[in-house]
Amino acid sequence: MSLALETQPAPLDFPSQLRAVADAVELRLAELLPEPTGHQSTIMEAARYAALGGGKRLRPFLTVETARMLGGPLDEALSVGCALECLHVYSLVHDDLPCMDDDALRRGKPTVHIAYDEAMAVLAGDALLTRSFGILCEVDLPVKTKVKLVTELAASGGMSGMIGGQVVDITVAEGERDEALITDLQAMKTGALIDFAVRAGGLVSNAAPDHLSALSGYARDMGLAFQIQDDILDVTGDAETVGKAVGKDANLGKATFVSILGLKGAQDRAKMLGERAKNHLEPWGSSAQTLRDTVDFVLERQH
Repeated sequence: MSLALETQPAPLDFPSQLRAVADAVELRLAELLPEPTGHQSTIMEAARYAALGGGKRLRPFLTVETARMLGGPLDEALSVGCALECLHVYSLVHDDLPCMDDDALRRGKPTVHIAYDEAMAVLAGDALLTRSFGILCEVDLPVKTKVKLVTELAASGGMSGMIGGQVVDITVAEGERDEALITDLQAMKTGALIDFAVRAGGLVSNAAPDHLSALSGYARDMGLAFQIQDDILDVTGDAETVGKAVGKDANLGKATFVSILGLKGAQDRAKMLGERAKNHLEPWGSSAQTLRDTVDFVLERQH
């Protein structure tokens, strides 16, 4: 099924645009993930439970909207974004496990290990991770582009990216954490996949190297602002609105941008990063308005 947005102008307001892409992601993911069948149907159910029916879909949105800004192929960008979303959801499923963050609520519903069990949650995460690379290989793009996408997604999700950030998070003592370490940690744990999301939109659109560099600058600054806002919401939000447990960082004595900079300092830092992210978009003028609006969404979000 082709992306309905392919031949239509982008919606005029940002919330409608975000929702339209999220709806398209939901439909495409439902097509790309196997329907439950056979003796292994439970793992298919668990993977679909984790991936469908919730989430802002911010990462695939960034892929699609970067491709739109660059005049790239939106249908292919949507599938690439869905591959990224599968990898992102796998990380959430594993993060929620008792051996990691031990959370019972995700996206407003019971986490996978609560809805099923720990073993099925581990396997569902593994299944979504492996499916993400299968999806990338199936996209109708030049082989050279697909190899680049696979290579960059593996790096972004791997030992020098998201997984590396998680390792730092669970092994470095709280007393050893300062602002520089937390910044590096979040650049790996959260920022790497946001960077891939934006760069992927550039790669499917055959963007020039200097443009890919500018897109990475935008993604890095916005990704850090996103994490700072997460820390802020852990202090100021409520579980019903945020869709997951809040206040855990403070209860655990965890070092965060809020604990180091103070609430006002963290808010000011996020705002500064947001402005810097927008500055990276100057080469595209008014065509980049949606990506600028995304920065405002990240800074103003309540969940």
